[in-house]
Amino acid sequence: MLRLSAQHLPDAQALEYAKRQMLKIPHGFTAYKALIRQADKELEREPETVADKAVVAASGDVHDYISMGPYWWPDPSKPDGLPYIRRGGERNPEIEKLDRFKLSRFIRSVRLLSYAWYFSGEQKYADKAAEFMQVWFMDPATRMNPNLNFGQTIPGRNNNQGRGEGIIETYDFVEMTACVDLLAQGGAIQPELYRGVQRWFSDLLEWMLTSEIGLSEKAAKNNHGLSYDVQVTAYALFTGQEEIAREYIREFPETRFYKQVEPDGSQPLELARTLALHYTIFNIEHMLDLCWLAKRVDMDLFPVTSEDGRSIGKAVEFILPWLGKPQKSFPYQQIKEWDEKQDALCWMIRRVSYLEDKEEYNKLFRKYCKTKDSDLRWLLYPAF
Repeated sequence: MLRLSAQHLPDAQALEYAKRQMLKIPHGFTAYKALIRQADKELEREPETVADKAVVAASGDVHDYISMGPYWWPDPSKPDGLPYIRRGGERNPEIEKLDRFKLSRFIRSVRLLSYAWYFSGEQKYADKAAEFMQVWFMDPATRMNPNLNFGQTIPGRNNNQGRGEGIIETYDFVEMTACVDLLAQGGAIQPELYRGVQRWFSDLLEWMLTSEIGLSEKAAKNNHGLSYDVQVTAYALFTGQEEIAREYIREFPETRFYKQVEPDGSQPLELARTLALHYTIFNIEHMLDLCWLAKRVDMDLFPVTSEDGRSIGKAVEFILPWLGKPQKSFPYQQIKEWDEKQDALCWMIRRVSYLEDKEEYNKLFRKYCKTKDSDLRWLLYPAF
């Protein structure tokens, strides 16, 4: 089965190459067939709607997205469990009752159908993607309000209002907007729908830039703050507000990166987590996404280095020694999914190889990558 977990921004040149060389690149045709099988299933699926839910946000508006902080659990010492308490790295299954996974399934559908259209050329996939977007962004009865006022709520705390942390839940919109651009540039969706989706993201961007919750996430010092920067940049470019994007790209080294990465490449705030390997890779992926966005406005972030040696490349080099190593060798916590994160590390350095010509990274990828040949990443990040 095709694995379509959260991806990150693909390289336009790599996509074009994969489409031309599908039969020659490693696992290309197998991944393509798996993609089409999954996209065909999406053709039969009815779009979900944010308005269809049993638990409504404190606003009383079914169009308001609502989710719950994933690591928060009922307090066993309280009769009603309130307020909830935090258990780092342990996800509460209650989160599945709200909108977060519905949102993830929607984004997954649009991505999957967009790539199926791109690689097959069959309009039916683009039409189905348009149907999903019409429901989520446009139709008055079903659309999501363009805000995250109730993202990552915590029962019993803050009057059940949202938190800045909820903004990270829309991170996959970064790649999805790239997919929408792909469809629009290929003439596969109607201009009216494209403009409507752009207006929705323009409103979301305005909320991110001006709301108390948005500004609190901007002030976050760990991966949440960097996720915020990437989303603002992506949505600004998607909606034609290039100067906002340029501002965030220009300020990234001083305001964000140099404060998160030490001269040796370590990321103390991510290494302090119970999922240290995951969050270190996760944050580097955000950096790489911003590098990709910067390329769209002819700016080059990857080689930028501070006077004391802080750089994205150094952050990669810091975590790389644990590729292919047993979990017991890791001097930090990673309480689960060690093998899965080993694979994520492989794909991270594959992406880096597009930005920095290092045959060493390609050799490491070939040696340690154990990803199934049906995984979409074989098409998104092919070896040139």
